[in-house]
Amino acid sequence: MNHSHWFVHLCSLTILMQASSIVAADDTDPLPSWNDTATRKAIVEFVERVTTEGSDDFVAPADRIAVFDNDGTLWPENPVPFQAAFAFSEIKRLLPDHPEWKEDPAVAAFLKGDIKALTDNHMQGLFRILALTHAGMTTDEFDQRVENWIASEQHPRFGRSYIDCCYQPMIELLSYLRANGFRTYVVSGGGMDFMRVWTERVYGIAPEQVVGSYGELKYELKDGRPVLTKSLETVFVDDKAGKPVAISRFIGRRPIAAFGNSDGDQQMIQYTTIGNPRPSFGCLLHHTDADREYAYDKKPQSSGKLTVAMDEAKQRGWTIIDMKNDWSRVFTEK
Repeated sequence: MNHSHWFVHLCSLTILMQASSIVAADDTDPLPSWNDTATRKAIVEFVERVTTEGSDDFVAPADRIAVFDNDGTLWPENPVPFQAAFAFSEIKRLLPDHPEWKEDPAVAAFLKGDIKALTDNHMQGLFRILALTHAGMTTDEFDQRVENWIASEQHPRFGRSYIDCCYQPMIELLSYLRANGFRTYVVSGGGMDFMRVWTERVYGIAPEQVVGSYGELKYELKDGRPVLTKSLETVFVDDKAGKPVAISRFIGRRPIAAFGNSDGDQQMIQYTTIGNPRPSFGCLLHHTDADREYAYDKKPQSSGKLTVAMDEAKQRGWTIIDMKNDWSRVFTEK
């Protein structure tokens, strides 16, 4: 083989290798933890429909907004929401320095293990626990406490770090949407400050794309340095009807896709799907897997009740994820 023939042969081989790598990349399944069910097909069909240029349902990338609840949608919320688990851990850690807390009804209920008392009356007891353990410190101090908790505490059932309890299929879904030009947001009843510590490393969602409940902050200079101090006063609870309000206030665009798991997400999915001038997709995760996670709807252990939203989903054609049947695995690999 002369040099010119050798060069042509090498170029041809290179082109073939590049083509085969492109085919291999195209054949890679973006949702490997999803079974081949109608649910997966509905998700993929919607994404393909709104991202195909020239189609009647094409949505410009700027308007491809997808919002996700967090507790019960991206990770478990039983036996209690993870932020509550953090707060309970903080109560135990700080109680020796605050013996007066034992007289507080919410703390007394916690010490007796009375979760029902904490969650009754619109979870007033739980909010009190959150206030005691989340206020009176700078935002930097709070962030460090959350980091310490992540590094030291494990889920009581699954025996792994709380942030290792994320749903692998939903992590794949977030990546799949972003690969198709969507911007993904967390819109959760959980504390905004609590979630912003870890969402980027776990979900790939930047802090500025996390919307949640929040309390008052006080700005001041301390020793010549600017600090923000958290207060006991809750300013906004990002749940139920609060979610559409927060979406409008913090995102400023109406989503075209919304994912939740409970009645607390009903209004967010309504806002996304009813009367939306663009194609839209509403989805609820139904916890049906007692072996790998939990099975509940009407009677969750703490939060995550799903009754009226489930009824509406069936009426309006929202997609329902059946955890047991639609997912080949639940959690990320350790």
